[in-house]
Amino acid sequence: MKKYVIGLDYGSDSVRAVLIDSQNGAELASEVFWYPRWKEQQYCRPEINQFRQHPLDHIEGLEHTVKSVVGQSGVDPQTVLGICIDTTGSSPMPITKDGTPLAMVKEFEENPNAMMVLWKDHTAVEEANEINELARTWGGEDYTRFEGGIYSSEWFWAKILHVAREDKNVVANTYTWMEHCDFITYLIADDKDLTTFKRSRCAAGHKSMWHESWGGLPSKEFLKKLDPYLADLRDNLYDQTFTSDQVAGHLNQEWAKRLGLTTKTVVAVGTFDAHAGAVGAKVDHHALVRVMGTSTCDIMVSSNEAVGEKTVKGICGQVDGSVIPGMVGLEAGQSAFGDVLAWFKNVLEWPLENLVMTSSVLSDQQKKDLKDEMESKFIRTLAEQAEQIPLTETVPVALDWVNGRRTPDANQELKSAIMGLSLGTKAPHIFKALVNAICFGAKMIVDRFEEEGVKIETVIGIGGVARKSPFIMQTLANVLNMPIKVAESDQAPALGAAIYAAVASGIYDNVIDASKVMGSDFEAEYFPQASQVEVYSKLIETYKQLGAFVEDQTNKKK
Repeated sequence: MKKYVIGLDYGSDSVRAVLIDSQNGAELASEVFWYPRWKEQQYCRPEINQFRQHPLDHIEGLEHTVKSVVGQSGVDPQTVLGICIDTTGSSPMPITKDGTPLAMVKEFEENPNAMMVLWKDHTAVEEANEINELARTWGGEDYTRFEGGIYSSEWFWAKILHVAREDKNVVANTYTWMEHCDFITYLIADDKDLTTFKRSRCAAGHKSMWHESWGGLPSKEFLKKLDPYLADLRDNLYDQTFTSDQVAGHLNQEWAKRLGLTTKTVVAVGTFDAHAGAVGAKVDHHALVRVMGTSTCDIMVSSNEAVGEKTVKGICGQVDGSVIPGMVGLEAGQSAFGDVLAWFKNVLEWPLENLVMTSSVLSDQQKKDLKDEMESKFIRTLAEQAEQIPLTETVPVALDWVNGRRTPDANQELKSAIMGLSLGTKAPHIFKALVNAICFGAKMIVDRFEEEGVKIETVIGIGGVARKSPFIMQTLANVLNMPIKVAESDQAPALGAAIYAAVASGIYDNVIDASKVMGSDFEAEYFPQASQVEVYSKLIETYKQLGAFVEDQTNKKK
């Protein structure tokens, strides 16, 4: 009998499902669903870095995509043995005692504080600063120790603390909080006991300061010093966590019917997208997997023996089993990667949206055709012209911190900057400066790992940027002075989730064996160009100087 599994990957803008043949990793069907409420930026205020999502976007996307891939493939539902969900993170949401998202309770349907707080929401900067200060001064365990030593406003406790202080009505009606990957898993599984439901080791370890050495989550004593609500909340959370090769349950009757599957389908423990993506790209020792999209997540694995008690400073955590059970997963990343270029595109499109698209000279059809043509050519044309600019020509220097800095040394208060503009600076020059900046940010991450004794021999790129932008990938190879392989799969995180599902459902004994068979092959490799490497090694020094200046000025404003 053929055996199939489904991987469901929730990104920032959309969710995609893939149905995979477990014998060879072949993708039989895929489907994408774009979040309609998010697309309209409902519940968001970018000017204060508030980014919230309604859980209905995710629930509707779940039903549409999974039902679609089952229908497209034509496979017998009885042969779909497992499903696993990966999501962005940290993206927590408030949940009632009966397991309902608070945003789906009538009184809270339009309240942003009742929504899922997306990973890129930075409204909790002050709360993160408080957590860091307390962790260093309270006299007990430093709970940030395995989080790189710095807790971020992008993460679980800071976000909840911010909402608790801003909206007492929300927390008064909330029983517990769940990470996005835990909630979607809970939604479709047959285990409906919130007190025993298996929470994700990946999410808890990297974002919630969970660690076995201190018995799980931070102590109530520590949390109470931040806010009594957090101490009370801890009683309604969890002590144990589980890796994604484990069974969270089976599909419940309601969702088996809605998805066109059966209650025999195993539901694996949820995880984060980047960690699943690393599995989909066959991550191994000394390989850095760069999941390259709106932001980046950089994932590595190491044996427990190699890491030992050592902690790597300034990264986004090191967690036993967060990528491959039995190995330590290490995470870093950039808060903006593709988002840096998307910001520049939006700036340049202002005249188009506000003048051309409102013009009475053009018909509605002409406006639509023009907009479609611009969308298809905009970034490609900029990249082509930027690539033609020789490194000997003066190009501005930029920082990649348009959404703060995630790694090394998280600081979401930092902003981007550009220096070296002149009357000769044109749009392609600025675009090239921004591409350089995101590659320099990547170099800072690689350098931090190596300074801390974590050896990197191979870099693997996955995601839309890696597959669609040779200019960026060649620049990255030159800046890092390392070859970079590009994974063939368009859906590496979803493929990684499917691999976890294959192990949880008993098709394979472990994640490593499953990934060797089901993981993505590589479609391209970029090699450093010696002449370019030398120039970039000098340019990055100016990037560092600009970064030091901006950070110093930011600190002076505090």
